[in-house]
Amino acid sequence: MEEIKAAMAGTVFKIMVKEGQDVLKGQTVVVLESMKMEIPVDSPSAGNVATLKVAEGDFVNEEDVLIVLE
Repeated sequence: MEEIKAAMAGTVFKIMVKEGQDVLKGQTVVVLESMKMEIPVDSPSAGNVATLKVAEGDFVNEEDVLIVLE
């Protein structure tokens, strides 16, 4: 299991994957919005999305878990 965490505080603008979906290393999985900028969050490794921990519109803090990969 690997956790994908927010690199900075912001609002979850768009979730690009669904639970059960396979992702590639470097694939954008979530887009955060902070200070009117869109910040892509990329998967650090290939895997399968086990759990989405956030929903679009949620506010997250730096280091909050966004997605769990297996």
